[in-house]
Formats: sequence, C-alpha cells, structure tokens
Amino acid sequence: MNSRSAALVAGCILFLVTAPAFAVQPDEVLADPRLEARARQISTGLRCLVCQNQSIDDSDAPLARDLRLLVRERLQVGDSDDQVIDFVVSRYGEFVLLKPRLRSHTWLLWFATPVLFLLAMLLIFLSYRRRSRVPRTKAEAPLTRAEEAKLNKLLDRG
Repeated sequence: MNSRSAALVAGCILFLVTAPAFAVQPDEVLADPRLEARARQISTGLRCLVCQNQSIDDSDAPLARDLRLLVRERLQVGDSDDQVIDFVVSRYGEFVLLKPRLRSHTWLLWFATPVLFLLAMLLIFLSYRRRSRVPRTKAEAPLTRAEEAKLNKLLDRG
C-alpha cells in the first residue's frame, strides 16, 4: 500500500468517524418513504430543547425523540408541514425553531448582527480617518541635521 492509498483510506475513516450521526431510531422510521422524508425535513428545522444547538434529528435526548415521534404522528394524521411546525411552535414557543420566523418580535434576532457589524465598520473607518488627519508631533517630525549629528555622535560612543 503506497502513501497515497493510505492517505485515502485514512481520509475515508476520518469522514466516517466524524460524519453526523442521526439519532433517528429504526422504530421511529415511518413505512411511507414520502412521509419519512417530510418528517426528516421538518426535524432538521426544529431545535432540541435539551441540547439547544442541535436539531431534533441529530439529538439523542429523550425529549428530541418525543418531538420526532410527535412530528411523525402529526404527519400520519394528515397535517401539512406548516401545520406540524405551527403545532410544535404552539406547544414549545418560537425557540423550538432553529431558524426563527421574521416577525416583529424577532427583528432583533435577524438584524442585530448586521447592524452591529456596520456600526463597527463605521467606527473603524472614522477612527482611521481621524488618525490620518492628526498632525505629526515634534517627536514624529524628521530630524534636523544638528539632531542627526548629535544622534550619530551618541551612537558611535555606545
């Protein structure tokens, strides 16, 4: 086995080890592949309330399992994707959505980061502009011939 093949095998093993492990258990999977695909799509957009930074599709928490089962149950009843999401949001609040809806009470979530970024860029620009306008102080001015001679004399003695 040459080094290129060994690197390829190591890369494949690394990919398999670090690939996201879905937490959906075999007993949760719906028999209808279309319903299951819809359930997985919905589950990737819902936050695990225990883990908070994972979707319920990725989480092993018991509450995430309950939510996955609830989503599948609502789909089997005949709810649309939006109805299922609305049902879960009505029970757990907007926090359950990994991507919050754009509403008047979520404007801060959506626009705070871009606004703060623009303010930071403006402050940096104004600071740079102000600094470039400041006149040079005497210490920054070029040395006179007398000062250069004195400096050279001091450096020669050292």
